[in-house]
Amino acid sequence: MSSFGEAETEETVTCLHLTFYHPGQGEKMMFRCLDFCRRQQVRADDAAKFGRDSSLCRYSLVDTRVSRVQFSLHFYRKLHTSEYGFEIKNLSKKTKLTVDQTELGYLNKIDLPPQCTISFGDYQILAEIQEGEAVDYFETHLHLTQAPILQERCLPSLLPIPETGTSPPFSLSQGKSPTEIDENEL
Repeated sequence: MSSFGEAETEETVTCLHLTFYHPGQGEKMMFRCLDFCRRQQVRADDAAKFGRDSSLCRYSLVDTRVSRVQFSLHFYRKLHTSEYGFEIKNLSKKTKLTVDQTELGYLNKIDLPPQCTISFGDYQILAEIQEGEAVDYFETHLHLTQAPILQERCLPSLLPIPETGTSPPFSLSQGKSPTEIDENEL
């Protein structure tokens, strides 16, 4: 029996969690070729490609509106550090790829932030990087969500709330402007 000091140290693996959403996923089943059940290992020197062509792409989307190869993710080690990262490159000549607010044209690439939203067409993908130490490979773990990842941002009402704690019975959208009320008049 080996002692605790002789036991091998378990190496943690960098994992890229990708959560997919499309408004028509229920009827069109464009994610049916993706494996949402388990983590998948990808060699560090391979690009993780996403697109319609299953012979070229590790992650195939069954949708004629998706390019044969839509985009790729490359795993790399950052210069002069022990940190690892991912680079995303748009490989579609037809469709722009958006990473958070940055729009990428054909062959444009950027570093993937630790958490971001990737979108093209009606597709939304939440990407989250779980850091690790392994150098020979990384893992992907795919998830599916029924709720949109990108939500329309609704700003809260900018109406003043009087000290009574109740909202005034009028709305700015009705063309009326707020009026000042002396608290003794309430």
